[in-house]
Amino acid sequence: MPEVIFAGPAGRLEGRYQPSKEKNAPIALILHPHPHFGGTMNNKIVYDLFYMFQSRGFTTLRFNFRGIGRSQGAFDHGTGELSDAAAALDWVQSLHPDSKNCWIAGYSFGAWIGMQLLMRRPEIEGFMSISPQPNLYDFSFLAPCPSSGLIIHGDADKVAPPADVQGLVDKLQSQKGITITQKTMPGVNHFYSDHVDELIGECSDYLDRRLRGELSEPRPKRLK
Repeated sequence: MPEVIFAGPAGRLEGRYQPSKEKNAPIALILHPHPHFGGTMNNKIVYDLFYMFQSRGFTTLRFNFRGIGRSQGAFDHGTGELSDAAAALDWVQSLHPDSKNCWIAGYSFGAWIGMQLLMRRPEIEGFMSISPQPNLYDFSFLAPCPSSGLIIHGDADKVAPPADVQGLVDKLQSQKGITITQKTMPGVNHFYSDHVDELIGECSDYLDRRLRGELSEPRPKRLK
């Protein structure tokens, strides 16, 4: 897995990148949790999601937001981090111009950034939002949410209370033209303590079903 450095809005960004052997393979971008709470691209959930996509033939990228590891800049409360994510997707797309589709997966803070990027990039056809925090972050921009995806969380999560996540899911599930799949894992906290393998198993099952053409509505082509 090559270590990469690419240009971001606030200086260089550090990432790990695995190209697919297929020129037109889809791209997967994985976004890490909050930098102020130990979130980096080497978080185990982020790491395992990276390999989950890579093993299914995706061109895959994870990276450190500004100010983390060898990435330059300073924490910007989400605004700059969204720009970082857009720059990361631009960079990998520049290397793979034949790739037309993209998935985004984000965990916690990364889920919020990923859902914002989803609104801006019509080529993102699927998402995985792991333990989003609608109690802390505003998700009202999802009006409407343009793509089908998975929202997965634990029923013992005290950081992102299940009732708040349920409110977000209910709002999205009422929208037409997309399918929001929800998975609530029993006895699981925000950090998936002792349950990371189970989480990745659920995400893998969802991805495999989507790749078979299930769990999503046929969607009209959005213009860039």
